[in-house]
Amino acid sequence: QVQLVESGGGLVQPGGSLRLSCAASGSIFILWNMGWYRQAPGKQRELVAAITSGGSTNYADSVKGRFTISRDNAKNTMYLQMNSLEPEDTAVYYCNTEVTPALGRRRSAYWGQGTQVTVSS
Repeated sequence: QVQLVESGGGLVQPGGSLRLSCAASGSIFILWNMGWYRQAPGKQRELVAAITSGGSTNYADSVKGRFTISRDNAKNTMYLQMNSLEPEDTAVYYCNTEVTPALGRRRSAYWGQGTQVTVSS
């Protein structure tokens, strides 16, 4: 089994910054692409940013130039540095990844429990 634990959310004023972390633990042989999603009240969950195991990244248009996704493969941890935060960024942020637990085993997708980010004055 694999666990994803997010941290770093909170309340911040517009224009402020936060750094989210997502630590994966458990039976991990290969940690594949990882991504951050968010879901605001009354809206569908949307992809914010994603990073491949090799470090290639892509971002939602709404966060380009403000958010930076990164990962530390040695620590099985992904980060999301969020700068110039706007009230529209308020949402629960979830991390997602696919894991191969052992050689020859099929890979499965996992979600974290979510961390609240609130941008308000």
